[in-house]
Amino acid sequence: MKTLVLGASGQLGQCLKAVAVERNIDTLDFPDEAAGNILNVEKLQNLFAEKKPDFVINCAAYTAVDKAEDEIELCRLINQQGALNVAQVCKEFGATLIHVSTDFVFEGNEITLLKEDDIAKPINVYGLTKLEGEKDIENTLVKHYIIRTSWLYSEYANNFVKTMLKLGAERDELSIIADQIGSPTYAIDLAGAILDIIASGKEAYGVYHYSNEGSVSWFDFAKGIFELSSTNVKVNPIPTSAYPTKATRPKFSVMDKSKIKSTFGIAVPYWRDSLKVCISRLVS
Repeated sequence: MKTLVLGASGQLGQCLKAVAVERNIDTLDFPDEAAGNILNVEKLQNLFAEKKPDFVINCAAYTAVDKAEDEIELCRLINQQGALNVAQVCKEFGATLIHVSTDFVFEGNEITLLKEDDIAKPINVYGLTKLEGEKDIENTLVKHYIIRTSWLYSEYANNFVKTMLKLGAERDELSIIADQIGSPTYAIDLAGAILDIIASGKEAYGVYHYSNEGSVSWFDFAKGIFELSSTNVKVNPIPTSAYPTKATRPKFSVMDKSKIKSTFGIAVPYWRDSLKVCISRLVS
């Protein structure tokens, strides 16, 4: 199966490349940002005509959650119009789309596992534009998988784990938010799950949730990072109110993964086990 990865230079794109190498998969193509520009339909059409993909993985997104509150038009252009462009070109060329979305499509005010068919009610611009992109894909293309994930980290790009390791080496004490609960996700694991879906040969299209198992606060996540990396730093729990941000975050956004596990037989690692793997690679 020929697979085209859009947004190849981002965190998940780099993880897909790493997992493909690890699994000896040579059917993935990683075009540069110019050739795979999701805002340029003509370039996408040229790329699809040349590569003739069976699957397209769209990792391209605007993900600066706080900046999005000020850059609404740009965020919507990438997360909604970009997603629509990809869906339309996939339809034109008969390709199946795997599109990556977010737990931020949910309000997150109730302490209950979030299922794929729960009502989405975003509370920030980023989440709203990602939901708009989801809806445009659903209304345009039958052959699609939308995978919502959360709290992505890896050895690649900028993310919470790398930031904590840097700050932990520089400071004696840190204050981390303790009243936002979610599931950290090792992007290498997500990449593997996406490739498992492609390899399954199933046409069980629709929305799926994927994150690592377990739930923690950012405070607990940071403590885990420092424990597993043997970083000696004092971590203080603080409420969201003590660290105001432009964008409001969900208080509880832990997703139910039973659908993706039962449909594709995907094993989902526990968050701390995956964190241990990532840190061993970062500090080795």
